[in-house]
Amino acid sequence: MKVKIRKAESTDAGAIMRLIRELAEYEKAPNEVVTSEEILIRDGFGTHPLFHCFVAEDESGNVFGIALYYIKYSTWKGPCVFLEDIIVSQNVRRSGAGTLLFNAVLAAAKEMNALRMEWQVLDWNTPAIEFYKNYNPEVLHEWLNYRLSGEQISKQ
Repeated sequence: MKVKIRKAESTDAGAIMRLIRELAEYEKAPNEVVTSEEILIRDGFGTHPLFHCFVAEDESGNVFGIALYYIKYSTWKGPCVFLEDIIVSQNVRRSGAGTLLFNAVLAAAKEMNALRMEWQVLDWNTPAIEFYKNYNPEVLHEWLNYRLSGEQISKQ
């Protein structure tokens, strides 16, 4: 299969949403998804996008993979890239699309002179862990992840 990687456009919101739902199913959390196509369009394709996205598509233009990332800022390093998700439809995994998507984000990080690129992997997701090992990343065991839900934020 020939894979094409390109920047996502607002018209890709439906395909992006489908892949987000597919990931939620894979991670056994389908009811956790609250975003929508409208939210993706608003937040990713306006004047000041909150995220950036690459899509992987086949020769017919069918989108079957995404890499969604955003810019964060480190007080020590300056601009950094946070890779939120790489999602490739299960039926086309091992096609090389994940590598092409990761490399597209890596190229974007280089282009903006980011001094760090970060991502998270669930500890049970062995295929993803093995995939990322190919890049020889530093695994940060000393950092703990914290989170407040929307409900908790509203109660503060």
